[in-house]
Amino acid sequence: MLRTSSTLPATLDVVLRNDTDAPQLYAHVTGSDGRGLVILGADGKTPYRPASPSPRRTVQPLGANCAIAVGPSGSTRTISVPRLSGARIWFCKDKPLTFFINPGPQLVEPSATNPSDANYDLDWDFCEFTWSDQGLYANISFVDFVGLPVSLQLKMGDGSVKTVTGLPSDGLDRVCAKLEAQGKVDGKGWEKLVIRSPASGVTLRALSPNSGRVLVPGLFDGYYKPYVDAVWAKYAAKDLTVNTQFTWGDVKGRVDQDGKLAFAGVGSFGKPAAADIFSCSSGPFAAGPDVSPEMLNIAARIAAALNRSTLLINAAQPAGEKVKTYYKNAVTNHYSRICHEMSRGYAFPYDDVGTEGGADQSGFVNDPNPQLLTIGVGKPL
Repeated sequence: MLRTSSTLPATLDVVLRNDTDAPQLYAHVTGSDGRGLVILGADGKTPYRPASPSPRRTVQPLGANCAIAVGPSGSTRTISVPRLSGARIWFCKDKPLTFFINPGPQLVEPSATNPSDANYDLDWDFCEFTWSDQGLYANISFVDFVGLPVSLQLKMGDGSVKTVTGLPSDGLDRVCAKLEAQGKVDGKGWEKLVIRSPASGVTLRALSPNSGRVLVPGLFDGYYKPYVDAVWAKYAAKDLTVNTQFTWGDVKGRVDQDGKLAFAGVGSFGKPAAADIFSCSSGPFAAGPDVSPEMLNIAARIAAALNRSTLLINAAQPAGEKVKTYYKNAVTNHYSRICHEMSRGYAFPYDDVGTEGGADQSGFVNDPNPQLLTIGVGKPL
C-alpha cells in the first residue's frame, strides 16, 4: 500500500557511501523548516538548532559537533533526515567542514570562491534536497563548481528505483582537462576555472563561470556580446515564441525600436551581459518588486537558451529544443557543455528548463512516497 502525504514518516533514511580513497569521509546536513535553521547532529539523527548570536557578533562558531563520520573507504552509514527545505548534504574527505553562524541565526556556508575561507583547501562537495509533505526532491549540482563525484539512487514508494550516476571517479580531472583545452582553442580564459590547492598543488575543483568571475574579476566580460547581438538582430525581424509551460501559455516577443526584446503586455528585456547569462539572475533577468512572475518565467527560458546557445537556431523556446543541438555555437557555456559530457546535473541555475517530456539535464530524483535515498561519493552508484 502506497503512503500518502498524510501518512509519510517524519524522517527519511538516507544511506551515505564512502567510495572515495579517503580513510574517512564526513557528512553535514543543513536546511530549514518552519521554525528556522536546522543542522543534523553528529549522531546522524538529532536536529540541532543553533542560537542566534547578538547582532554585533558575526561569524560565530557553530556551537555543536555536527560532523557525521561516514567511515573509511568502502563503508556506508545510514542517517535519519527530518523534513527540511532548501537543504544540502555536504561531504568532505579526511576532515570535517567548518560552519559558522551569523545573527538570525543564518548559516555561513563553506566558500569555494574565498581563498581565506577555512574550508577552501579541503576536498568537498554537496547535493541538494527538499523533503516535505509533498515528498522528496533531490539533485546533484554543478552550479557553483565541480568537485567530488556524487551520485543519487532513490527507492520509490512503488519499489522502483531512479538513479543519477553523477561524475565518473576521474570526472574532475576530465572536466579540468577539457576546460584547459577550451581555453587554448578560444583564448577566453576557461582554464582559469581550474582551481588547485595553494598548499599542495592538487586539483580541488573546477568553478562555474559564475563562481570563476568572483575569483577572477572581469573574467568573460564581453564574451557573449557577438552572440547576443546576433540574437537581437534575428528577433528584430521575426517573433520569438516562448512557451511558459504554465497558465500564460505561449507568448511572443520581438526587439522593438528601443532595442529591447519586448513581450506585449508583459515586459521587455535589455541585452544581457555574460554575467547576467551565467547567473540567470542579474541585469535584465533580475527579480524585483516590479517584475511579474510571468516575466521571471520568460527570463528563465531565455537565459537557458542563451547558456545553451540555441536562440539562433530555434525560435520556439523551449518547445522546439533538442538536447543534441545544445552548445554547438562557438560562443556558449562551455563549462555546462563539458559537465554534461560527463553527467547529468545542474550546470547553471535553469538547467531544468526543457521541452515537455524531454530528456532531463538537471540530474534529479523525486517521488511523493520515497522509501530510501542512497548517496554515493567518489564513484557512480
